[in-house]
Amino acid sequence: MDYQKLKARFQTPFYLYDFDRIKERFGALKNAFKARKSQIFYALKANSNLSLLQMLARLDSGFDCVSIGEVKRALRAGARPYKIIFSGVGKSEEELELALKFEILYINVESEAEMQLLESVAKRLGKRARISIRVNPNVDAKTHPYIATGLEENKFGVELETAKKMYLHAFRAEFLEPVGVHFHIGSQLLDTGPIHEAAGIVAQLVREFNALGLGLKFFDIGGGLGVSYEREAEPDLYAYAQGVLSQLSGLDLTINLEPGRFLVAGAGELVCSVLYEKTNKNKRFMVLDGAMNDLIRPSLYAAYHEVLLPYNEGEESPCDVVGGICESGDFFARDRRLPKSQSGDIVVVKNAGAYGFAMSSNYNTRPRICELALEGGAVRLIRRRESFEDLIALEVEFLSD
Repeated sequence: MDYQKLKARFQTPFYLYDFDRIKERFGALKNAFKARKSQIFYALKANSNLSLLQMLARLDSGFDCVSIGEVKRALRAGARPYKIIFSGVGKSEEELELALKFEILYINVESEAEMQLLESVAKRLGKRARISIRVNPNVDAKTHPYIATGLEENKFGVELETAKKMYLHAFRAEFLEPVGVHFHIGSQLLDTGPIHEAAGIVAQLVREFNALGLGLKFFDIGGGLGVSYEREAEPDLYAYAQGVLSQLSGLDLTINLEPGRFLVAGAGELVCSVLYEKTNKNKRFMVLDGAMNDLIRPSLYAAYHEVLLPYNEGEESPCDVVGGICESGDFFARDRRLPKSQSGDIVVVKNAGAYGFAMSSNYNTRPRICELALEGGAVRLIRRRESFEDLIALEVEFLSD
């Protein structure tokens, strides 16, 4: 990739996504489950750029949304309503009403209170609400505590006994239609054993429901497949699929998958330029034009991202790669061995396609950066860089006399 030409054309910093690589990942995951009825529902929260969603919609992807805004994005990108799932632990009455009016595939319910609210909304609209209930199987995902979701101490889902009670109520209710069951135990899972364990627990629950005549159609295993940030071994997709399928013996269910990070993380790069280097005593800093407001994962999770200087050679020494935000937590890497740099040199932060731009902000009144797509050998702009006028456009100014 000629980053220098891209810098001359678009300026830095910018995000660059390889759409062809995303297509390959999508195809590989789909192929792993080809032996059974299955559907991929891309998790928008990882990266919700409309051009990316349009590309996935053309691949016949479904979409997993965690806000009504994401539902609207998916529809805007060309998704069919029956290819949309609405998840999330804090849906409002307005969001539930709109989801029912949009006639999406189903709503993933996460509490008894939410189901009661949904039932009242459905009754008022005279519509039956298709639902799945998110079951918390109390399985340790063995991942970062901020992205673990399958333990009883987490805010997500309901425990097994509560789920049973909710399903029985929904089965008898006039305005609720239970069509699936859902679990998602966490993100960045490199060991798929916990997913297989959770699938076995939830599959047994489905067998109990089938004995009562519920007849669920969808078995939603969530997402969470990990990717290689620091040369870790990624999950074997065949083994992942076979481990899930082995738990579903005797069950006629469509398997729904909700990958996000797995599809887009490795396909994205944050491309920056060096502003200057500085040294405090023996500590070396490489200061970039990008910052934590552009990519917060290192600051928030102490997450590792490979940092490359593609045009620099020579002796390497430890340095902190930082931005210009007024926070000591503003960094991309600490004590990373890198060659010396000068003002204007290009720096590439790898594996930034997931939870990069999606979690970016305007902290310190910094405009969010532009996004580019590489597809078929050509690069195009898919989101322009914000201006100062964009940042203040929604604010109401009070001017005194």
